[in-house]
Amino acid sequence: MSLANAIGLLCVLLGMPFFFLGTLGLLRFPDAYTRLHALAKTDNVGLGLVCLGLAILSGSLAIGLKLFLIWVLMLIASATGAGLIGRTALARGMKPWGL
Repeated sequence: MSLANAIGLLCVLLGMPFFFLGTLGLLRFPDAYTRLHALAKTDNVGLGLVCLGLAILSGSLAIGLKLFLIWVLMLIASATGAGLIGRTALARGMKPWGL
C-alpha cells in the first residue's frame, strides 16, 4: 500500500465517526437548535474528510475537483437549511434549551 492510499484511507476512516456523532446528537440533544448544530458541524467535517480521502484515493485531479465542489455545495446547503429551520423554530415560539 502506498503512502497516498494510506492517507486517503485514513481520511475516509476519520470522517466516518463524525457522521455517527452527528446522528447521535440528532437523537440525543434536547431541542431543535442543538440538534441542528450537531448535524451541521459534524456532517460537514465528516463529509470534508471523506471527500478528501476519496480524492486522494482516486488519483485524478478531475475527480478531486468534483468531490471538492460537492463538499462546497453541501456546506452551503447545510448552512442554509440549518438557518432556515432555526429561524422557523424561533418564529414559531420554540425556546432554546436552558432559557
